[in-house]
Amino acid sequence: MSQELFDTEGAVYMGARRDPFGCAVGLFGVPYDGTTSFRPGTRFGPAAIRDVSSGLESYDPQLDLDLEDLAFADLGAVAIPFGAPEPVVAAVRQATEAVLDLGLAPLMLGGEHSISSGAVAAVAQRHPDLVLVQLDAHADLRQEWLGARHSHACAMRRCLEVLPSGQLRQIAIRSGTREEFQELRATGRLVPIDAMAAALAPLRGRPLYLTVDLDWFDPAVLPGTGTPEPGGFHWPQFAELVEELRQHRLVAADVVELAPQLDPSGVSAVLAAKVTRSLLLLLGRPLPSGAPAQ
Repeated sequence: MSQELFDTEGAVYMGARRDPFGCAVGLFGVPYDGTTSFRPGTRFGPAAIRDVSSGLESYDPQLDLDLEDLAFADLGAVAIPFGAPEPVVAAVRQATEAVLDLGLAPLMLGGEHSISSGAVAAVAQRHPDLVLVQLDAHADLRQEWLGARHSHACAMRRCLEVLPSGQLRQIAIRSGTREEFQELRATGRLVPIDAMAAALAPLRGRPLYLTVDLDWFDPAVLPGTGTPEPGGFHWPQFAELVEELRQHRLVAADVVELAPQLDPSGVSAVLAAKVTRSLLLLLGRPLPSGAPAQ
């Protein structure tokens, strides 16, 4: 792994190695919040998730899997330039390609949501039939926001330049412009929370990329995010998604928009670390019976 791509200083996620040899999953962070439009601080998210991860059990009773049985690497932080988002997105794409070249399933920790388009582009190049599943409070379908095409408010619009509209599912979006919601409804991409499993079930066997903007959770349980939106979800709804994903080919994922300093209790970082644990185990587990090989 090129030292030019990743900075390996700092903490690692519980149970991770630095050496990717023999691993199934490659975890990496992107400490960037250059287009944050309300409350900054997501650049501290990856480090916070790692720091609190040791407070969790390595065993996940829902999945009946244990991180101690999973070989996964924490590759460090992507070495990103300071300033405009375009070079950052390009660096994320290059880093994701490097993780894929190692034969690892990528799991990216953000950082703001603008970084996801770089990772999605890299994964879609390997999996042309990739389906992107978005957990988010916001539609993120603006063409530009505050003069930036790669703003975190444009994350899904940029992904739609890589993937056809029919390969995106947007789960229980609850905030956006009138135009964004008209598009969500007209395209059929908006999935109500009570139809989540039914909407994803026909996609079993297809490669999936899950992007988790942590503001999908209600601010009552996750206040540490830059753009909190009341009316969100709690752990049981995420667990329902995890249960469905057990039947799917999850090939990559990201967890973004944790701003840990906005939650002095630290509970937001703990929830983000638990989401990360679930995704590590889903990405690293054996494929469901009958699923095609990755």
